[in-house]
Amino acid sequence: MKFAIALFSPPHAPSSRRALRFAEAVLAGGHEIVRLFLYQDAVQHASAALVLPQDETDGARQWQTFISDNQLDAVVCIAAALRRGVLNDEEAARHDKPATVQSRAWTLSGLGQLHEANQLADRLICFGGP
Repeated sequence: MKFAIALFSPPHAPSSRRALRFAEAVLAGGHEIVRLFLYQDAVQHASAALVLPQDETDGARQWQTFISDNQLDAVVCIAAALRRGVLNDEEAARHDKPATVQSRAWTLSGLGQLHEANQLADRLICFGGP
C-alpha cells in the first residue's frame, strides 16, 4: 500500500512522534511512503536552527535521519515555512535574509505537492492540526 503522510504539528508535539512511529511501521511492513508533507507548525521540523534542552528528544533530527536513511520525498509548504522563518538558500536570497535554516532533508514547495501526493497514494494520513 502507498501512503502519503501530512504532518501539521511542531517537533515537540506528541503527534509528531506518533507520525514518525507510524512512518517507521509503514516501511517495516513493506509498504511505501510516496511523500511526507509538512504544513503549518510542522515546518519547524525543517529548521536547522532548532535547539532543544539536553533532556528532550530531538524529533526534528529523528525525522531528518529517517528521511535520509530511507531516501523519502519530504516536502515543506513554502508559504508556511516563510511565515516561520524556515528558508533555503534561494528563498533567503530572494527575500534578502542573512541566514538560511532549512535542513537538507527537506524540499520547499507548494500545496500542490500535497494534492499530488494524495493522488499518488492509496491513503493520506494526517497527524496534528487544528
